[in-house]
Amino acid sequence: MTTDARTLRTILVCGGLILTLSVGLRVGFGFFLRPMTMEFGWPRETFSFAIALHNLFLGASQPFLGALADRYGAPRVVVVSALLYAIGLAAMSVSSTGWMLSLSAGLIVGLAAAGTGFAIVIGVIGRAFPPEQRSNAIGICAALGSFGQFFMAPVEQALISTFGWSGALLVLAAISLIMIPMAGGLRDDRHAVAHLTGQTVRQALAQASATPSFWLLMGGYFVCGFHVTFVATHLPAYLRDQGLAVGVGVAAIALIGLFNIFGSYASGRLGAVYTKKYLLAGVYFSRSVVIALFALLPLSPYSAYAFGIAFGLLYLSTVPLTNGLIADIFGVRYLAMLSGLVFFSHQIGSFFGAWLGGRLFDLSGSYGVVWSMAIALGVIAALFNLPIREKSLERQATATL
Repeated sequence: MTTDARTLRTILVCGGLILTLSVGLRVGFGFFLRPMTMEFGWPRETFSFAIALHNLFLGASQPFLGALADRYGAPRVVVVSALLYAIGLAAMSVSSTGWMLSLSAGLIVGLAAAGTGFAIVIGVIGRAFPPEQRSNAIGICAALGSFGQFFMAPVEQALISTFGWSGALLVLAAISLIMIPMAGGLRDDRHAVAHLTGQTVRQALAQASATPSFWLLMGGYFVCGFHVTFVATHLPAYLRDQGLAVGVGVAAIALIGLFNIFGSYASGRLGAVYTKKYLLAGVYFSRSVVIALFALLPLSPYSAYAFGIAFGLLYLSTVPLTNGLIADIFGVRYLAMLSGLVFFSHQIGSFFGAWLGGRLFDLSGSYGVVWSMAIALGVIAALFNLPIREKSLERQATATL
């Protein structure tokens, strides 16, 4: 399959803008934790559980939405999901009970974020770009998505300061609709790759489930989800608990987003040249080192900024490497679906990162135990990636399938 350069640029820009909004809108949920729990007198676990459900629904629905995108095209999935995004954020603005928050932020926005997320966009990119450009293209798209966190973090805090948390969510609901026109740029020629494999969906799933490397990737991505969601949800509150100003948390989250741009782009470039599994192991181990230094050294605004920079370089640098490995091993025909399955594992980790952060804080009055868990899990994820076999599999139907 060949795609002209202009179309490739269009896919990359539109996909990146969709991810900018999809990631940016939800990554700022941590700024709503304190105002909502204080207004309604909730324990932090109530808010944390809703965000945990958000991540769980996001992950659980991703393989199915990926399969729909593989069959019917990503643009249709993105349009419907963008509408759900607006509905969910609007409903979140009137959520006065825990179950309402779980329904709006958890279920509705979770489904919407899945349909506008990485697996959907990366499925299009993986099919459009040739293998020698694929890792780099995914890295660029992840970097554009990272810009959403850098840009939207201060925007969301400013909206909360100006309109209150409820008014801010209504503004964000309107912003989410911008993703609808962007969907038209995802030129997804699914039929052009259909001849590359005679596999059915069932056969592709069976092959992946029988491949140890697939499960190792899922294990590593679980840890990735735990890390990024715990930090995004609880870092602003943690810094406020330690007596630092609101602006420190905003700046730290924004720095994570800013330097994530460079980290995602660099990992995509490096993944096109070096062995991806070793790069992934290095990312996870480096996260453990960064978290350990942040948790153990004296806390100050400067240490928070340093953490934002260092963790940002590693934040989503797993995305181009992990999805590049999936494409290299299993091909691109069912890339959105298989990426969605691995992403489900990521979101199970996200569930525990968000929920346990609030639960253990309510029990102990501290985030210390969760920081320790994050350090240990990073080391485990690094070890998971080392045995992965970066070898393309034969994608032929077998007699037993």
